[in-house]
Amino acid sequence: MPDSVNMNRPYIIGLTGGIGSGKSAAADHFARLGAAIVDTDVIAHACTAPGGAAIETIRERFGDNVIRHDGALDRDAMRKLAFSDPAARRALESILHPLIAIESDRQCRASLAPYVILAVPLLAESGSYRDRCDRICVVDCAEETQIRRVQMRNGLDEAQIRAILAAQASRADRLAIANDVINNDGDLASLAAQVERLHERYLRDASKRR
Repeated sequence: MPDSVNMNRPYIIGLTGGIGSGKSAAADHFARLGAAIVDTDVIAHACTAPGGAAIETIRERFGDNVIRHDGALDRDAMRKLAFSDPAARRALESILHPLIAIESDRQCRASLAPYVILAVPLLAESGSYRDRCDRICVVDCAEETQIRRVQMRNGLDEAQIRAILAAQASRADRLAIANDVINNDGDLASLAAQVERLHERYLRDASKRR
């Protein structure tokens, strides 16, 4: 990225990982250490909350069956539709992704923190987000670990989880774009130690940009 562009934005670390990898736990610890967190999942939830920027377009495209009585997106209904129908998933993405990109860019540029963690589950699939990052950090674990965590957290059955995994970039694809890897097959203490080491590096790298 040209230096003139770099000077107009903070130092940005793209953080990604498959479902159940522990990306959110890593982001939480980066936040405790002083990094700003810009989470595209959080932005997506805001866009699909009652009165959210995407709700009426989603209603027009998919109908009232995917909208809850309170006006929010029915995430379970939408998930089932999106993962059973690739065209529906692409249509949903075409609605959400431009809104998320604009808001995430605004939040990054507004940050006064030493550096920004830009958390993007689909970072490996998105060249536009990769182009905005100075480094990419992948939270990685075995697929069996992902499945177990999602079952415990969301109560989905294995077939549903495997369908989600199949729709995401492969583990190998994520690792191929990584500058840094956090191995999260262990416990939270191991995750925290790895985050802390990376935090020190990111502080040093960010300071060179000032």
